[in-house]
Amino acid sequence: MSITTLGQFIIEKQQDFSFAKGELSRLLRDIGIAAKIISREVNKAGLTQILGEYGSVNVQGEDVKKLDIIGNETFIWALEKGGEVCAMASEENDDMIPLMGAYSKNGRYVICIDPLDGSSNIDVNVSIGTIFSIYRRISDQGTAPTLADVLQPGNQLVAAGYVVYGTSTMLVYSTGKGVNGFTLDPSIGEFCLSHPDIITPEDGKVYSINEGNAGEFPQGISDYLKWVKETDKATSRPYSARYIGSMVADFHRNLLKGGVFIYPPTAKSPNGKLRLMFECIPMSFIAEQAGGISTTGKVRVLDVEPMEIHQRVPVVMGSKNMVNKVLEFMNK
Repeated sequence: MSITTLGQFIIEKQQDFSFAKGELSRLLRDIGIAAKIISREVNKAGLTQILGEYGSVNVQGEDVKKLDIIGNETFIWALEKGGEVCAMASEENDDMIPLMGAYSKNGRYVICIDPLDGSSNIDVNVSIGTIFSIYRRISDQGTAPTLADVLQPGNQLVAAGYVVYGTSTMLVYSTGKGVNGFTLDPSIGEFCLSHPDIITPEDGKVYSINEGNAGEFPQGISDYLKWVKETDKATSRPYSARYIGSMVADFHRNLLKGGVFIYPPTAKSPNGKLRLMFECIPMSFIAEQAGGISTTGKVRVLDVEPMEIHQRVPVVMGSKNMVNKVLEFMNK
């Protein structure tokens, strides 16, 4: 049986980037190593008393979980060790983090990361994940990184991806040349290519939205939700509602099977709730590379100019025909 590991795959694809001299390949491998460590900690969390809250509150006003701290520190350690990244922005930290590794100041890349997405699901054994995006730095190598290095729009991405920690651990990423998925084989400790050239279906029967906020949705979204629940055999309605509350898990299912993920503005969150840099940009990049669409409802997510690290935006992403149908209702 032929097996392609993540490391082998990255090396094979390195020639796609004339500007890269091996650093991007090493960086992707560093992310893979950090993901293996977090996967191990997630799988044994209930046995080692690292579930539950850490006792502090992060910049988003959310209770920080013990595994959140482990995930954040693991990525800082891996990226400082690797030296390819000069700075990172994390959902768990207020400000940009200049990395202090021996070679970090000369790193050619910056990374934005949500170390543990869906962390409120940790102690009920529901799938969680890691989301990351990689940019080339703007400042000169050898100098101190600046905020401008981090605050780049998604159309400047070099690579993005996510890891889902579920019944198996799976890493999905794109460097702008399509989307590929790798499943961790615990017996050999390697991510192995399991989902080559992922193409998301143009249509689907699943919509993912937190309908607990339905009373605060814009009229167009409310009208769409009425439409999806109507019976119409010609359009395979009613659709199925699937909402886990872990963006990685909801997105991953829709990516493979077809569906639409919606987090609209609400009265309480008029700018949306999800973070542009840590969730919306990287997932939008994956969606588009797989043939889908991602929009704020007004503009392409990847064209939004970031103004601050923890900026929030509304988002509609997923299968092309389903996203367009949502936009049809929103534009009426």
